[in-house]
Amino acid sequence: MKTKTTIATIVLAFLSCALPLRAATVASSVPAGTQDEQAKLAMQLNNPVAALISVPLQSNWDFGIGPSHATQYKLNVQPVIPITLNEDWNLISRTVIPVMDMESPAPGIAGASGLGNITQSFFFSPQKPTADGLIWGAGPVFLIPSATNDLLGGEQWGMGPTALVLKQKDGWTVGMLANQLWSFNGGNDSFNATYLQPFVSYTTKTHTTFALNSESTYNWKDRQWTIPFNLMVSQLVKIGEVPVQFQLGGRWYAEGPDGGPNWGLRFGVTFLFPRS
Repeated sequence: MKTKTTIATIVLAFLSCALPLRAATVASSVPAGTQDEQAKLAMQLNNPVAALISVPLQSNWDFGIGPSHATQYKLNVQPVIPITLNEDWNLISRTVIPVMDMESPAPGIAGASGLGNITQSFFFSPQKPTADGLIWGAGPVFLIPSATNDLLGGEQWGMGPTALVLKQKDGWTVGMLANQLWSFNGGNDSFNATYLQPFVSYTTKTHTTFALNSESTYNWKDRQWTIPFNLMVSQLVKIGEVPVQFQLGGRWYAEGPDGGPNWGLRFGVTFLFPRS
């Protein structure tokens, strides 16, 4: 486990140095006529219900877990697929598939690698913002017990509502994503959890985005908050004809259960496929 984590950390450090150079090279070759298109794409990436097919690959490292101060690596594969229902409404499918590598958090507890539990959300969203410029979506969210090891997730099915509201103006995006999940097949792993993700970001004319969010969860069963704050910077470039966004950031846990992580790192690559 430690060897895998060390290799992953080295790769992250290398990419954090190499990618800005690569991004600058690619961006310099983009024709001026495509700049408006890139600016639109960069803003759409801040909107979770944009009519934009995207495949984010988000790597997360969390440190200081349990008595052993273990490290957890999680790769979130997060395809987003918009479906046009009619002239007024879209259905946005958002899937989070976690692939995890967890070191032993305490003596006597073995580490684990494999698949975590999948989260599937569906947002019904108007194709146009409201008269006040608000963009919103709402629908159901499901938790699928796909974890291949108890250390990576429980065995409960879950479902509940999810909703999103945001506003974009002059490069700024401000909004909130939330959901509520209840387990419904009983057992010792039953849960009742609320997820809140307030976010704010600013996108420059050079398609660089600076973002701050909190991906907070409240466990009603244990009456426990987990509150990480993420500070990130992203750059949108074109590699050939494919728009790609690179993201790098850090995470600090303001609140969490005993034995939870203290801080973390994030590196992401998002491939974009604008709809015609």
